[in-house]
Amino acid sequence: MDGYRRNTIASPSVSPRPPTLGIEDVEMDFGVRQFSARSAPLACRQSVRYILNHMVQYKTTRLDASFAALSDATRRGVLEQLARADASITELAEKFHMTLTGMKKHVGVLEQAGLVTTQKVGRVRTCKLGLRQLEEEAAWIERYRQLWDARFDELDKVVEELKRKEKLDGRKKR
Repeated sequence: MDGYRRNTIASPSVSPRPPTLGIEDVEMDFGVRQFSARSAPLACRQSVRYILNHMVQYKTTRLDASFAALSDATRRGVLEQLARADASITELAEKFHMTLTGMKKHVGVLEQAGLVTTQKVGRVRTCKLGLRQLEEEAAWIERYRQLWDARFDELDKVVEELKRKEKLDGRKKR
């Protein structure tokens, strides 16, 4: 369910209702739509609510896919390994001491992000670096690096000013 967050809580905010075996109820609570499934008997019912926040953009972008793929140390290691030479999933799994299924999942995430391509020849799936470069990601990081550099420069100025004032105050007390 893209764009929905699932909360499985017994919600005291749901207004008391007689036990029903009906279909979904739609409630409005402060402008946020909530969908509660009410198909189980009251004794074993667990409130399940889906909340759609209209202020958040839920569509995945290239940056999201890239950073999600790069967030795992194993996937970064796979990229480093593939930068040296192409490798089969079996070779990668052995190198990283993983099962074939686990490595296939990691490679799948990298492949979805466009960072790796795979080619199956017979029973062997060979992986190599994808054609996609990380210029967009590097530009995004650079913008924030510049922003933080400017903030740290301002912080340095404040610290230096405080040190200067502290030094002057120390001289006045003597």
